[in-house]
Formats: sequence, structure tokens, C-alpha cells
Amino acid sequence: MPESDVASLVRLFGAAKCVLFDFDGPVCHLFDGHPASGIAAELRNWAAQNVPGDVVAEAGSADDPLELLRAAASMYPHSDLVKEMERQLTSQELRATLTAEPTEGADLLIRRLGAAGFRLAITTNNSERAVRSYLERTGLSDLFGEHIHGRKPDPTLMKPDPDCLRRALDTTGSTAAESLMIGDSPADCLAASQLGVPFLGYARNERKRQCLVDAGASECVPSLKPLLEVVESGLWVE
Repeated sequence: MPESDVASLVRLFGAAKCVLFDFDGPVCHLFDGHPASGIAAELRNWAAQNVPGDVVAEAGSADDPLELLRAAASMYPHSDLVKEMERQLTSQELRATLTAEPTEGADLLIRRLGAAGFRLAITTNNSERAVRSYLERTGLSDLFGEHIHGRKPDPTLMKPDPDCLRRALDTTGSTAAESLMIGDSPADCLAASQLGVPFLGYARNERKRQCLVDAGASECVPSLKPLLEVVESGLWVE
């Protein structure tokens, strides 16, 4: 890893007292054993039978269940149809947590950050219940406590709306400037930017990296290993 990249990570962690993690990607691969495309197909079929409108066409990405839910909420805000669709997605996400694989290095990074005194929170478009299920299964619950901020009943508040980040700052008692968001999607980057929260992109491949750069991310890493190395080195301590 180039020295300039190490210096950037040292700067980011040196300024941070609170670390906000997106869930699916930086913490675990939620849909490894229960693919999102399959969940989207089930929601798509349900929507075709129950929602009086072309939600699939509105969503654009028909293989992303979150985009399907977002499209339904946009077309039929606060409706029972959207509530049922969200309930079905939550059920599928809970099922997915049973086979979700930890992102390489995530568990140790989270534990090291907790031991170093960082406040930790999850800010995600996934269900809070699913996040808690995964954290309990992997023994990480105590490190996050009550600071799990997931999808609300109103799906229009999902990122890139900064609602879940705003809630995390409130519950951890943190300012935007002293926080750091680790995410893997343009929506993560845009949500952090709206609140002035420094952002670190996690991009496993060039396509994801370019998407983050296009969204405005200036700092990206291909794995969590360099983050762990910086935290364990103590270089970030002033």
C-alpha cells in the first residue's frame, strides 16, 4: 500500500472518535448464501400480483430488492402494500443472516476499534432486526449496543437520505466532523457527504471503486486489511 494511502488512513482515524459502518459489504456479505437476485425475484413476482403499477420498471435495477422497495414506496407512499413488501424483505434478510459470511478482517477490525475506544454504529438500508441477528450470531452485539440504525417503515428514508447516519450521530453523541463512515456504495458516500461525515470507501473491485469515485469518494481501499494495520499500529493516535 503506497505511503500516501497509509497517511490518509492515519489522518482519517486520527480525526475520528466514532466509526459508522454500512452493514452489507463492510461488515458481512449478507446475501452470499441467499442471493439478493432471488429475493428480488420473489418480491418482483409478489409486486406483479399485488401492486397496481409497474414497480419493476420504476426500480430500474430489478435484481436489487432494496430498489424494488424504494420504487414501491415512491409510487405508493405509506401504503399497506409497501408495509407488506418491507415485511417480506425483512423476513428474507433475517433468513440470509443465517448463512451470511463475515467480510474478511471485519470482525477483528470492529473488535480492535472497540478496544481502542471508538464509538461504533451501524448505518444501513437493511433491516435492524437482520443486523441484530447477525451481530448476535457472530458475538459482536455488545460492541454496537443500541447503535444499530437500519431501515425505517418509510423506505424513502433509505440512503442516500442521511436519516440513519443522523440517528447514529444522535445516539452516539458524535459530531459529523469527529465521525468516519465506512461504506461500499454511492448511496453511502452521498449520505455521508450531506452531513459532512468523512467517508472511506470499501471497494472489492475496480467497478465498485469507480462507482464510489464517481459519487465523490476521495479515499477507497480494496480490503479492510490496511485499516486493521493502521488501527493496530497506533499510528493514528496523536
